[in-house]
Amino acid sequence: MKKLILLVELNSQRKTFFNLENFKDKEFISTNKGNIKISDIQECKWGEIVYTHKEFPYRVTPVSIVDYVIYGIKRETQIIYPKDASYICYMLGLKNGFKVFECGTGSGSLTMFLANAVSEKGKVITYEKREKFLNLAKKNIELMSLKDYVKFNLKDLEKEEICDNDFDAAFIDVKEPWNLIPKVKDVLKGGKKLGLLVPTTNQISEVLKILNNGFYNVSVQEILLRDYKINPDRIRPEDRMVAHTGYLIFANKGE
Repeated sequence: MKKLILLVELNSQRKTFFNLENFKDKEFISTNKGNIKISDIQECKWGEIVYTHKEFPYRVTPVSIVDYVIYGIKRETQIIYPKDASYICYMLGLKNGFKVFECGTGSGSLTMFLANAVSEKGKVITYEKREKFLNLAKKNIELMSLKDYVKFNLKDLEKEEICDNDFDAAFIDVKEPWNLIPKVKDVLKGGKKLGLLVPTTNQISEVLKILNNGFYNVSVQEILLRDYKINPDRIRPEDRMVAHTGYLIFANKGE
């Protein structure tokens, strides 16, 4: 039985996310082009086309983590977008079996990417100080079947201690990350990567001052992603793009 689906409108390529668990007692789901029978969706194969009662075609597509974060995730916070999350996983060198520290769970978008990268033998140990955000993140991550690879902690690490050590990688996404870097350094394995995301350049400066003590191979980067129109006769950039979302800082732990 299909649960999470993405309906892709054939004419416009517009994408709409649906969780069919929310339509258990319904016969149809509604789109801007009309109603589609849920039985038609369940009976078709992935990638096949279903039609609304107005005969508009949609292609039924499975939902990836990227699709979910862009089109389906419920959020109470600013999220880390896939363009940054995938690069973070790459720069941290994540692989199956890693134990990863994360502070600033938020709505859980990055947590999902981290958990997917280290599963099925690894674990993400994530910390969030606001219970409302942590509960939402749990629901989002469970919906993508990744909850088994995440340990959730409701803690303010500026006031409390980290309850684990020997991490293979670490990532911090909080307002004043420089306050946490010394604590994270103590629980990160030697030579392993610490990553951070900050939205402004003055925050970069504060982070770099702290990284000068005990870290090396420091880099500061920004990821810009530009889509192109897919008309083969008129290929050109889209009029809009996801530009600045945050600055990424990476460093290896030294002595």
